[in-house]
Amino acid sequence: MACQARRNLAAREGLTLFSGFMVNDWIVASMVAVAAGVTGLFVVLRGNTFAAHALPLGTFPGAAAAALIGVNELWGLIAFSAFGVIGISQLSRYQRNEVATALTLITSLGLGALFLSLSSEYSQGIYALLFGEVLGVSSSEIAPVATLSTLAIGLILLLFRPLLLNSVSQDLGAARGFSPERIELLFLAMLGLTTAMALPVVGALLVFSLMLGPASAARLLTDRPQRAMLLSAAIALLSVWAALALSYLSNWPVGFFVGTLAALSYGLGRGFAWGRTRLAK
Repeated sequence: MACQARRNLAAREGLTLFSGFMVNDWIVASMVAVAAGVTGLFVVLRGNTFAAHALPLGTFPGAAAAALIGVNELWGLIAFSAFGVIGISQLSRYQRNEVATALTLITSLGLGALFLSLSSEYSQGIYALLFGEVLGVSSSEIAPVATLSTLAIGLILLLFRPLLLNSVSQDLGAARGFSPERIELLFLAMLGLTTAMALPVVGALLVFSLMLGPASAARLLTDRPQRAMLLSAAIALLSVWAALALSYLSNWPVGFFVGTLAALSYGLGRGFAWGRTRLAK
């Protein structure tokens, strides 16, 4: 794989974690982590964990479709992300949210199986999209990821109050003039943007751990939403930095380290909350 070739090149030339091509990896991983941490707080508050898991799995076949027609895989990820968002929001009108999410997911995976069978050239990229492979980011990928991350974070900040009110109580949000259906659609769109750009970095099977682990830990550490959002982004950023370094040094998948560190951050947060409760008694 391309990332392995780059590791071998780095070893031969004595390059470090911050030399040459690695700079692109740090930049993209940092942007993905901050966006995932910010979005993840509302995933936890709203209880959208199934959607945070299903959207990445339903999005990765878009990369196979992009390879089939010869366009950048990011556009395929965005297209299938939009398909997932629209499918969940529309089907939720007739089914429970988890049922609508499941139906959208199996439809996307069915299409993905078809695209993969028609494009054998893309089979080697499946592993990277499932488990993550940030080592090997080209300079041309920085601008699209920067645009998507800025858009996702900007929308979260712009809609912070409506999202917060709707997450706490849909009736309270509706009383303030915020339509629950519209807020849900906007949030799913932001979640879709985040998963589309995070997929090549941490993989479809672990992208939701980057959102849930840091955000869950942040909620245990503070009750203030603004502070929790910043803390979630910081924990996600530190987790991705550590995962990137460990993956480079060990040749193990970056997704493994992201998932492990996300779980560890939640465990530490739970321990801190338990200790604080014990001291308060």
